[in-house]
Amino acid sequence: MGGSLRVAVLGAPGVGKTAIIRQFLFGDYPERHRPTDGPRLYRPAVLLDGAVYDLSIRDGDGAGPGQSPGGLEEWPDPKDWNLQDTDAFVLVYDICSPDSFDYVKTLRQRIAETRPAGAPEAPILVVGNKRDRQRLRFGPRRTLAALVRRGWRCGYLECSAKYNWHVLRLFRELLRCALVRARPAHPALRLQGALHPARCSLM
Repeated sequence: MGGSLRVAVLGAPGVGKTAIIRQFLFGDYPERHRPTDGPRLYRPAVLLDGAVYDLSIRDGDGAGPGQSPGGLEEWPDPKDWNLQDTDAFVLVYDICSPDSFDYVKTLRQRIAETRPAGAPEAPILVVGNKRDRQRLRFGPRRTLAALVRRGWRCGYLECSAKYNWHVLRLFRELLRCALVRARPAHPALRLQGALHPARCSLM
């Protein structure tokens, strides 16, 4: 048994957090957006270099069914998130929404503030979703990537949950980084596949 990893997927309502998770686990995409009714937890198991790892993936959307993803003032206060006891974070924003990017910035700051003293730094991957709407994006990809990587010291990647583009890649990179940080002496880990095809995608 290889152990367990706790991953939190966070971001403003409507940016595609649930869609990304469902593409990764089940290979499907909901055509109509339905706000997530409170946090959800998914528990897939994956095989990494012959060792079984149990993943706990939290879909952290705090908006209820009646809430609108209209803007920052309507979104959940990051202070309400429980950001401790997490091994890695995926912070998702909509490449067409500058407000959702600002929300991710606030989330990142909150993660740093609430990390227990002496706890290892948890890897953070900032993900720009809805790459299929590239023409409507609010800023150049290179500029945003440079800001996140150099200024925030986080990973950066863009994906399209709708077309399942780079969804597998984002989880692969995040898990590799989390496992290497947790076990510095361990060689680079390669995700070989899933124990159960219906619960986790092959990588």
